[in-house]
Amino acid sequence: MGRLIAIANQKGGVGKTTTAVNLAVALAADHRKVLLVDLDPQGNASSGVIADTRLGELKSSGRTIYEAMVGDLPLAEAIREARGDRLHLAPSGPALVGAEIELATREGRERALKRILDPVRDRYAFIIVDTPPSLGLLTLNSLVAADSVLVPMQCEYYALEGLTALLETIRRVRASLNPKLEIEGLVLTMFDARNRLSHEIGREVQKYFPDKIFESVIPRSVRMSESPSHGLSVLEYDAKSAGAEAYRNLAAELIARVAGDTAGGSAKAGDGAASAAGGARSWSLRALFARDRERSRR
Repeated sequence: MGRLIAIANQKGGVGKTTTAVNLAVALAADHRKVLLVDLDPQGNASSGVIADTRLGELKSSGRTIYEAMVGDLPLAEAIREARGDRLHLAPSGPALVGAEIELATREGRERALKRILDPVRDRYAFIIVDTPPSLGLLTLNSLVAADSVLVPMQCEYYALEGLTALLETIRRVRASLNPKLEIEGLVLTMFDARNRLSHEIGREVQKYFPDKIFESVIPRSVRMSESPSHGLSVLEYDAKSAGAEAYRNLAAELIARVAGDTAGGSAKAGDGAASAAGGARSWSLRALFARDRERSRR
């Protein structure tokens, strides 16, 4: 049965959808079969992997995650191929914005997503769920269905405050609805190596969550901002960019964690600490902190 990971953060603009799309593509490129579930009414994950010419038809087809959750449509009929047989998409649709209202009065409303995902889970190695930037019923559905939560964190102090609310929600879900729910990890996004605040936030998160923070760090990247307008991940849009490298590292670290080889995963992601000494650019915490210490000594 595939590992079901919810990408969640109640704050908007933290790189949540960017992480969902690029992580899904990176995992699929590693010969894993992946399902990307777009549970955000904005539908940005769908547009991130489907070109404009197909997107309008897809959203108006009546076969989206919305119809599967509130109607009788089997999820298998809503799933589309996004990148051949390796990456599939359960797309969002415009009607999803009303799903929370329609589900609110239904019995077992918090398990609607789990109900439709269970029949297809054994077809995939990973199921990645992109959630709305809120802690509403759709996000609750993703937490109830998930094995774990991956939290993208923008490198600013307000992100630390928002993390407290999310962790409390996860604790409550674990206590009453999904006792097996784990925190897969926290990944720092929009990291600006020239900005001391990014380094300070990184150290704070590492201090309080040493076993949960990913070594892989996602940098600010113009290429990453451009890629969704082409219906592409940054790995496809510019495979040699810093963002593409960072998401490949994150995928490798996640695969190692899921396999139980956390030490190996951290070592692989942290190899940049050694390469940094030779001048190569690496997006791992150890490499970034090492370069920061080196600058401070100068």
